Amino acid sequence: MATENDLVLIHHENQPLGFARIEIIEPDHKRGWFHVKLLILNLPLQVVTWILRDAYINGEEFTMNGKKMRLEKVVCPDQEAPEKEDVSKTDPPAKEKPSSKGPKVISLHRQKEK
Repeated sequence: MATENDLVLIHHENQPLGFARIEIIEPDHKRGWFHVKLLILNLPLQVVTWILRDAYINGEEFTMNGKKMRLEKVVCPDQEAPEKEDVSKTDPPAKEKPSSKGPKVISLHRQKEK
């Protein structure tokens, strides 16, 4: 379920239109409906409020002015399992030095002082 501060991809007529962040979800006076304040992440930034049912916030298709719309929650891809690239047989293998220390940390604070 998409909640406040989540990023969503807005689909218009089954095509991705753009991204937005859900700012606030407040109940409407009608039971089962909500005021959803969205920060549209385009230039210039724009704030809109849509009145939606919870099913629509959760990704079910709805219509606005006769056009199909859908919100899709954006989930960060897994960073621990990067996709393996197809390396051709003609490329020489990369030399890797075994390291038991882990990744090297570079202090940006020291770089700023120089």
